[in-house]
Amino acid sequence: LNRQELILERFRLVIDRKISATRTRTHGKYRLGQVLYTGKDFIIIDFKGETDRPLNERRMKRSPLRDVAGMLQSFSYASKVALRNEIESGTITPRDRGIMEDVMHFWDRWVSAAFLNRYLETAANANFLPKTELELNILLDAYLLEKAVYELNRQLARRSHLMEISLEWILQLLE
Repeated sequence: LNRQELILERFRLVIDRKISATRTRTHGKYRLGQVLYTGKDFIIIDFKGETDRPLNERRMKRSPLRDVAGMLQSFSYASKVALRNEIESGTITPRDRGIMEDVMHFWDRWVSAAFLNRYLETAANANFLPKTELELNILLDAYLLEKAVYELNRQLARRSHLMEISLEWILQLLE
């Protein structure tokens, strides 16, 4: 809660600026669990979006960067949950925890950077991407934060043990 104003400031950056990008229909819940590998190609499934949101809200046109933020969040969660599971099972000893946390952070950043760079390279001339790097960073940061706050809210409602990961991710985004 003591970072609430900082979170609101990040959202104000989007509200106070006209972003030069076209909105379109998006997946709405794009994450690792929605991508299947066939052995030759990747297939994206389940275009229902976040089913706990009203249908009219899910049908709204948005920036595809919102889906990109969802995948980046998914990479982060996958690495953190895997690390947590290995620690809880005893596979990773307390002595090795620090080095494995470093490996997890490296993997998360490397995979996220590779995904984002390839996405931006592939969509470079598309009118749905902001025209400037500043606009792109502001919009992507806002979507990442939106995903993190939304996920924390879901975890709190479920009293999930994963809420700690959601909180850590929000703090990481605010750095």
